[in-house]
Amino acid sequence: MSGTETGLSTAVRDLMGSVLPLSVRELRTQIESRLRQVPNSVNEYGFDPYGFSLDSAAKMTLPVALLYRHYFRVETFDIGRIPKGRVLLIANHAGQLPFDGAMLGVAVLLEAEPPRICRSMGEYFLPRLPWAGVGMARMGAMVGTPENCAHMLENDECVVAFPEGVRGMNKTYRNRYRLQRMGLGFMRLALQTATPIVPVAIVGSDDQNPGLANLAGLGRMLGLPALPITLGFPLLGPLGMLPMPVKYRIYFGEPQRFEGDSDDDDALVQRHVDTVKDRIESMIARGLRERQGIFT
Repeated sequence: MSGTETGLSTAVRDLMGSVLPLSVRELRTQIESRLRQVPNSVNEYGFDPYGFSLDSAAKMTLPVALLYRHYFRVETFDIGRIPKGRVLLIANHAGQLPFDGAMLGVAVLLEAEPPRICRSMGEYFLPRLPWAGVGMARMGAMVGTPENCAHMLENDECVVAFPEGVRGMNKTYRNRYRLQRMGLGFMRLALQTATPIVPVAIVGSDDQNPGLANLAGLGRMLGLPALPITLGFPLLGPLGMLPMPVKYRIYFGEPQRFEGDSDDDDALVQRHVDTVKDRIESMIARGLRERQGIFT
């Protein structure tokens, strides 16, 4: 790139920045400042070993942070319980699209001390979507294989996982705030890497896009893990998948540490998983008691 092109790009960026509302500029500055504080090692090109990019993250985080502040109006509780070093954040999942994961990631970046990057473990089908694979990497996420997750934990990253998977994300509204079956993989990884688990309860996502049915069989025929029918989808097309402006509340539990062998029988590992699940359920119950409505 020539010096003229570089100067032009900088001028255009500065011009666009100057016309943004003050609140947006302040939020952008805060994001950039918080990202610089993240305990993360990047090379001379601005990338870390997993493909995370500070510049890309700053650009991609801004619109999500605007949703966090002004659309979902996220409120966090006890976020100071996240320990330093390696940690697994284990949360409930809902809402048809993973806005809950995005809000959790912004919360940990903007509210936690020190700020952290949530290393999301994405579903296997996501990299097959246009631009999703590169976008995931630039934001610090990876496909949720055991090998990827273990490598991140062994390098003291903050990893977030939703063990309900699509069972939770695409459940119907009559099952809202009822935790679905959780996989055992996250617990085996915690045992393998001696990683503490912080249970996380997200209240709000179950209400953002009520599901009426899930045509899972048809979805599999189309190469999708689920095919939810909601109040707006498929009637309104893709716009029908957009969430309502519900208020999010995110609760963080005390770190839990478990002992055992990662190769233990499923029954033994299941007991540990049930302990985490029980804690998340109790925090969800607290959140539902404390809120006055889904929008307030």
